[in-house]
Amino acid sequence: MARSLVILITGATAGIGKASAQHLKAKGHRVIGTGRNARALAALKVEGIESIAMDVTSQKSIDAAKAEVDRMTNGYGVDVLVNNAGYGLAGPLEMLSDADVRAQFETNVFGLLAVTRAFLPAMRDRRSGRIINVSSVGGRMTFPLAGAYHATKYAVEAMSDALRMELRGFGVKVSVIEPGYIQTEFAGTTLGYVQKYADDPSSPYAPILQRVADAGKGSERFAVGPSSVCRAIEAASVSRFPRARYVAPFYNAMGPVLMALFPTFVTDWFFGLVTGLSNPPALPATAAKPAARVESPLASASA
Repeated sequence: MARSLVILITGATAGIGKASAQHLKAKGHRVIGTGRNARALAALKVEGIESIAMDVTSQKSIDAAKAEVDRMTNGYGVDVLVNNAGYGLAGPLEMLSDADVRAQFETNVFGLLAVTRAFLPAMRDRRSGRIINVSSVGGRMTFPLAGAYHATKYAVEAMSDALRMELRGFGVKVSVIEPGYIQTEFAGTTLGYVQKYADDPSSPYAPILQRVADAGKGSERFAVGPSSVCRAIEAASVSRFPRARYVAPFYNAMGPVLMALFPTFVTDWFFGLVTGLSNPPALPATAAKPAARVESPLASASA
């Protein structure tokens, strides 16, 4: 077997991050999982996975985690950084609160960049390392009612492309993982946002969002487990010549291909049909008024 690597995974307390930490630990690597949930971090330790509290939206928390990693590794740092922390915000762009959209970008984009800045210099100095950014097939194709989420993943794709070219000469390799519909807690969080905005009776999108929420709950049985994503992260970590992109499961690569093959008006028609956006129901007269934006609890918490 290849040498054991020091691999740090953000968002390792659930979903793809947790499954990948378990998978890479089983392969003999030293895995450091990070997250905000103290109980989940303690559970990782029971499994032999080292864990550190880190909030990717807090520079102070990132700095503290970086110092702890340096202590744990005698100043070496990590061989592989897996930027996995993220979540999906769903809802019509018109109705999304500023607080929700900013929080989405803080975690999925700015948090990823802040963590990368913290752990990259040691890799660059020793001319070796891997940065693996967990994006989505949603970083190359866009569905209605998830525009803010897609925007963050398009950003991750662009930043990863730039980093790959900027760091190649320093011996640091950058890969993107593009999961499809994976059976994790992620889908539940996204559907929670759909339901949140569906519950606003004054919103012209409410009936559509309720339909989408119901369809989403029914389609969960078609989701696959995270094993294919774990294998992709492993390949990006250990391959001599890692690919720029790994789609997991592989057949999800057909989505962006089909989107590129069909004229835009065809794909617009299709998404309008399946979501109900092509023929939205009229609101009752009592509800037909400008919809108030639904504010996130984060707004009052940060005030």
